[in-house]
Formats: sequence, C-alpha cells, structure tokens
Amino acid sequence: MRFSAPLKSNSKKIMLLGSGELGKEVAIEAQRLGLEVIAVDRYQNAPAHHVAHRSYVVNMQDKNAVLEIIYREKPDYILPEIEAISIDALFAAEDKGYNVIPNASAVSKTMNRKNIRTFAAETLGLKTGSYEFVTTKDGLKRAAQNMGFPCIIKPVMSSSGHGQSVAKSIEDIDASWEIAKEARGDASELIVEAFVDFDYEITMLTVRNGEETVFCEPIGHEQRDGDYIFSWQPMQMSSLAKERSQDMAKKITDGLGGRGLFGVELFIKDDEVYFSEVSPRPHDTGMVTLITQSQSEFALHLRAILGLPLGFTFYGAGASAAFKSEVHSYAPVISVDDSLFSDNSFVRIFSKPEAHKGRRLAVALVFDEAEKALEKSRELIESIKDS
Repeated sequence: MRFSAPLKSNSKKIMLLGSGELGKEVAIEAQRLGLEVIAVDRYQNAPAHHVAHRSYVVNMQDKNAVLEIIYREKPDYILPEIEAISIDALFAAEDKGYNVIPNASAVSKTMNRKNIRTFAAETLGLKTGSYEFVTTKDGLKRAAQNMGFPCIIKPVMSSSGHGQSVAKSIEDIDASWEIAKEARGDASELIVEAFVDFDYEITMLTVRNGEETVFCEPIGHEQRDGDYIFSWQPMQMSSLAKERSQDMAKKITDGLGGRGLFGVELFIKDDEVYFSEVSPRPHDTGMVTLITQSQSEFALHLRAILGLPLGFTFYGAGASAAFKSEVHSYAPVISVDDSLFSDNSFVRIFSKPEAHKGRRLAVALVFDEAEKALEKSRELIESIKDS
C-alpha cells in the first residue's frame, strides 16, 4: 500500500469500505452535507474513488491492512458497503471506539446467510421458508431432497447472485456444487432453501436515526441469477401485507440495532410475509429512489447516521433498470441513446474501470406510473451499449 499524508480537517469524516456504485452515491450525498469522504476498495478507480477526498486500494479481507487505514485516517463513521470485508477489522475498530455503521455485530450477521437466517428465524421468530446448511456435496444432495425440488442453493457468504443457483432435480446438484465455488466470499458452507411459493418479492427500505424508524414505499423487483435487473416503486400490495412487511422490517432492524438505512428483502404470499435477507446499507433495488423521492435512499442513509430528521416526500411512481455488460473490456465506453434523457427519464453511468459479461455498469431511471415506467425502462436499457 502507498499512502499520502491525510489533510488536516475539522469536518466530520466518513470512510467507505467498499466503493462501488452505491458507495459513490453515498459519497456524493456526504459531500453535500460537508462531510469528508475516504473511499476504500480492492481495485483502483472504483466508482466512489472518483468523488472522494482520498482513496485507498487494499485487500478488503486483510484485517491489518484495513485497520492500518482506519487508524491512519481516524474516521468518525465507518460505512461497510460490501460483504467481502474483514469482519475482524470492524470488531477491532469498534473496540477502539470507532463508530461502525450500523454496528460490527449487525454487519457480521448480515454478511453471512447462516448468521442472519438463524438470527431472524430462531432468535426473533420471523417467518421464513425452510432451510438447511451443508458443507459437503453429499450433504447438499440430502438437504435438497429434504427441501424438495426446485430448491435454491447459495453460498453463506456472497453478493450480487454470485454462486447462487436453482436445482430443479437431483441431476442439477453437481452443477450447483460447482456454481457455488464462484461466490464472492465463503463457499465452504451453503444454505439450501425450500422454494417459497410467493406472489412477489419486495425491498422494504427501513431507516433508523436513533429516535425514529421510517419506511420508504415498498419496492418491487425482478431478479435474474440472483441479481437485481428491474425495480419499481411503489409495489402494489394490500394494506395488510404492507403493514405486516413494515412490522417485520422493524423487528429485524430493531434486533440488529444502530443507525442507517437497511434494505429488508421479503417474500409476499397473499397477505403473508416471509423474511428473506437484509442489507445494513443502501440496496441496489433502491436506486429507483433517485427519481421517486425528495431524499433518495443514499441521502436518508447519511441523515440517519448523523441523527438528522428523516422526513421526505414521495414524488410518485417510477422504475429502474440495470444495464449489464455484454463484453469484457478495460475502461469501457458506454454509448447512451438520446432517448434516455427526457422529461421523465435519465441514466446514471457508474464509471467502473473494467467490464466483464454480466457486470452492472449503469442504471436507467424513469418517473411515471409504475407499469409504464417499468415498460419504458426495459426499452431504454436495450438502447445502452458498451465496448
């Protein structure tokens, strides 16, 4: 690692551990509030590096390397923005008095599917689908037969759908075992989930500032290979299902504690609500709030961390569509059609230094009735090209 001396400043300082497209939006909102931003990631020129006061490149899973930067910069707030990070470094920093958002224990629970599922189901008593944890291929076969087909197989630690698969029969297990090795994280243990016969899934963005908890309008989303492709807000749902979703989101975030915004993922069947996962940070499906709310999920995250009021206006329905690369290239060039820039739509390009097939490089945003916005966002995303 190569360091330059940090500038002396009287500003409050945040450190982003993970500097992707979500971290970039957090950094922009932080600077609007006069905060000093330090962006850390595993690769040079990550999106948030472009808008931070200073940036660092380290192995994010190296405890000593992460702590060295923390002790050097002395941030007021440490914001973990990715799953593949040294949790030992976060606990060590917290023990030294540093403020980890929302707290090191919450990050530890949510970055590991085993930790958060057992915490939600067994400690808090939240309704979930059936599941088992396995460490061997034979165990995987037995668990899959116990769960029934189709079943969902995921590494206990990963992100953006990496390593996740759906086994439709016992013949798929060998392939699922190999796919799991592609995880961004720990693939030594897998969770096997029974397929929940849900009508739809939502993200309930839940915000805590230490005095109040507020909810954004529920966000519907469509995933492909475990990763978000489209999202829309609000998701049309019954008042009872919405109330139960908010209740479940509050229980899990109260249980985790701390300040900030949480992305709580839920399955809905009729009016019944099932817990899926939770991220203690802005959520990729929540990028739609950049166009639908007076305060986006990123702005609300910063307000909550600082203990500021959480009031905001929901402008109206909208949708987002993720653009994923079709090629592998360095310094990819994104070609954007003029149609993306209209009176109710625009695009955000993330400026990632490298593209590979399936990597998210941009998002199209449309403000309109949810169904029309979703249809238009699907059309617009097809007009984006990369090379």
